[in-house]
Amino acid sequence: MTALRKIVFPLPLGWVAIACLLAITACDSPPQGGASGQQDEVASIAVYRHAMDGAPTSLDPAQASNIYANFIAVNLFDTLYRYKYLARPYRLEPNLAEGLPQVSADGLIYTIRIKPGVHFIDDPAFPDDKGRALRAADFVYSIKRHFDPAMRAQGAWLWQGRIVGLDEWKEDGADYDQEVPGLRALDDRTVQIQLIAPFPQLPHTLAHGLSAIVPREAVEAYGLEFAVRPVGSGPFRLAEFNSSRAVLLRNERFRKEPFDLATEGFDPARQSGLGLERLEDRAPPFTPRIEIEFIAEDAARWNAFIAGELDFVKVPVSQFDQVLQSRDPPALRPEFADRFHLAANLESGFVHTDFNMDDQRIGYHPDADQDARNRALRCAIVKAFDWSKRNEIFYYGIGQVFPGIIPPAAPEFDPDQDRSAVIRDLDGARGLLSSFGWNAGNLPVLEYGFTSSVTERQMFEQFRSFMGDIGYPAEKIRALTYATYGDYAKAYLNREVMLITTGWTMDYPDAENTMQLFFGPNATPASNSANYDNEEFNRLYRASATMQPSALRTAMYRNMNQIVIDDCATISGISRRLILLWRREHALLPDRSFVGGYFFRFVDASRAAGGGE
Repeated sequence: MTALRKIVFPLPLGWVAIACLLAITACDSPPQGGASGQQDEVASIAVYRHAMDGAPTSLDPAQASNIYANFIAVNLFDTLYRYKYLARPYRLEPNLAEGLPQVSADGLIYTIRIKPGVHFIDDPAFPDDKGRALRAADFVYSIKRHFDPAMRAQGAWLWQGRIVGLDEWKEDGADYDQEVPGLRALDDRTVQIQLIAPFPQLPHTLAHGLSAIVPREAVEAYGLEFAVRPVGSGPFRLAEFNSSRAVLLRNERFRKEPFDLATEGFDPARQSGLGLERLEDRAPPFTPRIEIEFIAEDAARWNAFIAGELDFVKVPVSQFDQVLQSRDPPALRPEFADRFHLAANLESGFVHTDFNMDDQRIGYHPDADQDARNRALRCAIVKAFDWSKRNEIFYYGIGQVFPGIIPPAAPEFDPDQDRSAVIRDLDGARGLLSSFGWNAGNLPVLEYGFTSSVTERQMFEQFRSFMGDIGYPAEKIRALTYATYGDYAKAYLNREVMLITTGWTMDYPDAENTMQLFFGPNATPASNSANYDNEEFNRLYRASATMQPSALRTAMYRNMNQIVIDDCATISGISRRLILLWRREHALLPDRSFVGGYFFRFVDASRAAGGGE
C-alpha cells in the first residue's frame, strides 16, 4: 500500500549498530534491573497478546517517530499529556502533568506542574539500583536530546523554531549543562516553556512519544544500548525485546490513579458491552503482562489470531469478505461476532497524490499562459480520477473519500463540504483539456512514483487507466519505481518525482498538522512534498498558526483547504478504515490513532467480560 511518511524511515548510520545489537542480544531474558525472576510468576496470570504489523528498531523516545516505536515508548516512559482513553473527538488529558498548562496572556509562556511521587524504575544506572524521583530537569534534558546533533534524534521538527534559545543551544555545541532560556526547570516539579511565537498545538506535542521523559544517567550509562535497555517511569517495564516480539510487565511502582469512566469520556451508547464498566475505581495498568508480536505478513498475523495465539489483530483487507457481514456500517458475521469485538477505526490521516509544483511540465511556469494551461491539466487529471473505484478495489469500499487536505479525523473537518472535487467528471476533464489546447500529441509525460510492490503497481495501472478515459496516451504515463521507501522519499524530497503518492498520519488532532503540508516555506526537503507556494494560503497559514482553536480559525482552515482544491495541487483524498478485532473476554477499546499505545494500560485481560470482582 502507499507508504506513510511518518511510519517508514531509513535508519541513520548510528542506528545500524542498534539493529545488530538486537540480533545479538535479543533480550531473551529480562534486562538487568527489569523483571528478573518474574517469568515463571507471570506465566499463570493474565496476559494480553497484541499483534503489530511492523517492528521498532529502537525503544528510545528520541527515535519514536513511527507508530510501532511510539506504541511501546508511551508505555515504558512518561509523557506530560495523553489523550483521554474513550473520548471522541479526541481530547487532551494530563498524564504526568498535574493539569493542563498555565498559559500567559500573550500565549508565549507555558508553566506545567509535574505530579509528585513519580519514580523511574529500579535500574543499575542509579545508586543502589533504586529508581530516583522524576524531576522537571529530566523533561528539559529529554527535549534537548532532540537538538543534539550527536543523537541523530527524530523529534526536533516538533519544536524547531518554536522555543526561545533551543535552536541556538544546538548551534552553540549542545552542552547539556548550558541553560536554554525558553526551556527551564523552575524547581523539581515545575517546567516552564517560553515560545518565540504563539503555538497553540504545543500541549499536543507533549503527548507524543517523542516527548517522553528519560533519565540522563541511564542514557549516559548505556549509550547506544539504551535503545534496547529503556529506563522510564511508565506503566510498564521491558522484560523482552527482539525483532519478533516485545514483552512488557506491569511497573508495580506506577502511580495509583483510580480509573474514572466519565473522566475518560465513556459513551454508554457506543461503548457499552465492551466490559469497560468493570474498570471503574481500579488503578491501571490492569494487566500484568503484555506480549506484542511483530508480524509483518498479513496471512501469518491473521492465522495466529484465528489459531488463538493472539488476542488482537488488525484484519488484513484480504480477509474482509470472510469477516464482515456488511460494510456500511461494518458488522461481523455471526461466527465472528460470537467470539470477537469489532472496531472500525478511521485512520488519523489520509492518502493523496501530490503534483510536484516545482516541475514546469505540470506545476508552476514562469510564462503566465503556460502556467494557466498547466493548472487546467492538473484539474483535468483530478476530475478524471475515480475515487469510488480506488476505494472499492484497494480499500474494500469502506474508506472515507473527502475533498482537500482536512481529513475526517481533524476536528475542523466539514462533513457538509462540497464534494464535487472527488466526484469523477470525465466531460469536465475533457472540456478543460480542449479549452486549453491540450491534445494527445502535446500532453507531457506523467512520471508517477512509487515503491516496488504488487499493490503499488496495481494502483499505478489503475491511475493510467483513469487517465486513458480522457485520452491520455498510455505510453505517456510512466512508472518511476524505487526499491525501498527510503529511496522513494529521497527522490521526491530532491524534487525528482512528478506525481508523488504518499500518506500522512496526523501527529495531533488539529488541522494545522495537515495545513503545514502545503505551506510554501515547508517545501522539500521539508514536509511540503508538493512544493506548493500560494501567497494567500501562506498568509492565512501564518495568521492561523498562532491562534487558539475557534470558529474563526476553523473558517480560515477551510478557506485554505479550498485554495488547495482550486489550485489542483493534489489528488485528494481518502482516509482508510481499519478493521480491528479482539477477544470478547478482554475489556478494552483498541486505538491506532491518537490514543495509540496509551490504551495498553487500560486493557483488562484478568476476567471474562462482565465478570464480578
